[in-house]
Amino acid sequence: MSTALVVSGSGRWADPWHPFEQTSERLRQVLTGCGLEVTVRDDVEDALTGLPAVDLLVLNIGNTEGPDPDLPDLPERPGPEVVAAIETSLQQHLERGGALLGVHSATTALPTSPTYASLLGGRWVRGRTMHPPIGPARVEPVDVDHPVAAGLGPTELVDERYSWLETGPDVTVLCEHEHDEEQHPVVWARTAGPARVLYSGLGHDTRSYDSPAHRELLVRGVDWLLGRG
Repeated sequence: MSTALVVSGSGRWADPWHPFEQTSERLRQVLTGCGLEVTVRDDVEDALTGLPAVDLLVLNIGNTEGPDPDLPDLPERPGPEVVAAIETSLQQHLERGGALLGVHSATTALPTSPTYASLLGGRWVRGRTMHPPIGPARVEPVDVDHPVAAGLGPTELVDERYSWLETGPDVTVLCEHEHDEEQHPVVWARTAGPARVLYSGLGHDTRSYDSPAHRELLVRGVDWLLGRG
């Protein structure tokens, strides 16, 4: 049986806006339905620096930029030695062929890392990236030749629509949404040697996972990540 580890935001890997415990439970349910043996951990730094050999690593974590003047209780961000250890662990995971799925605010994590964004395929850029208020959203497939998007219809859901994310040169954009008369990538894939990486900007809270189309997108993504399709 394939194995998955969901790393769920807590402490300085969380924020007041994202219910990581609830969304990680929804992710666990989807992955279990895909036939995976799933572990969920919220001891983020221990989980990522001592990363076990799993088939699929899921990052459901948030911004470590703090402290923020609007969030005085946010802990200090991790030091360079912790960041470097996480980078090394993620690189080793990919080098041994492990798959990586990043969801929603995973693009905001590790803003001081020089390599994290390239591993994930993109990042949130302070002062540029934003999202309109959470509400009804429509996500359209754009690369219909990719196994994740082939035959996939529009995804209707309630979510935040991340806009103006920075994407790497080696990603294949699979789905977009429209904001301010521009198309914005929200789901992309990349290959990293023997490994596969998928990012989905969806999943702000449980309302997003209530969408059958979103769950179908995730199942397709898991199948592709694990080489099933």
